[in-house]
Amino acid sequence: MSQFVYLFRASAAKQQEAMRPERAQQSIQAMMAWFRDLETKGHLKNPGLPLDPKGHVVRGKDGVISDGPYAEAKDMVLGFIVVEARDLAQAVELSRSCPIVVGGGAIEIRPVGQSIVSRN
Repeated sequence: MSQFVYLFRASAAKQQEAMRPERAQQSIQAMMAWFRDLETKGHLKNPGLPLDPKGHVVRGKDGVISDGPYAEAKDMVLGFIVVEARDLAQAVELSRSCPIVVGGGAIEIRPVGQSIVSRN
């Protein structure tokens, strides 16, 4: 089994729509049910955390700082989790039922590599 990071992505408009007062509770419950299903089946390795839309990007050798949200990106990264799957194909299949995907958002799926930091 390998580990994969799911980066949850959605446009600002999709995020605002999902978090309108009349939809927020439904959106949160749908995500929590999806997380519980992954956990029950042994795929949820790390529940991750939501990410605040504010932040900075530091770029280039001069360390130029730009504010978020990140205008150059179509979708904002909303948060992440770590799942365990046989391979990338299974990780993709597990993501298909995520409420973010079903609602028009996206999940970027990235294999977790080996640590480059020595643990002595």
